Amino acid sequence: MSELIIYHNPRCSKSRATLALIEAQGHTPTIVEYLTTPPTVPELQDIIKKLGIHPRNILRTKEEEYKSLNLADQSLSDEAILAAITEHPRLLERPIVVTNNQAIIGRPPENVLPLLASLT
Repeated sequence: MSELIIYHNPRCSKSRATLALIEAQGHTPTIVEYLTTPPTVPELQDIIKKLGIHPRNILRTKEEEYKSLNLADQSLSDEAILAAITEHPRLLERPIVVTNNQAIIGRPPENVLPLLASLT
């Protein structure tokens, strides 16, 4: 069986709803509270690859750090964005659910259903 990981913020209603949905489907994910245990740059690179998106697409653009670090600057490299997320984990979109070979952003929580179906 594939490992199932949720990058979770327990204060976020969408993250809590996604976790509840995963558990209601009979899965017990590894919970990574990314605000206290931020993903490393290599972990973020793996997540980005599994999501099939660019690093900029997992940034929370309404966070103060987004503005203060000038992350809207389109000339910033992917590496600079990933480093910013690692140093300021509030910038990471949430929740992100990851298996051995795929990932999905749980906004809305129902987005994870196809991923969960692929595990059975």
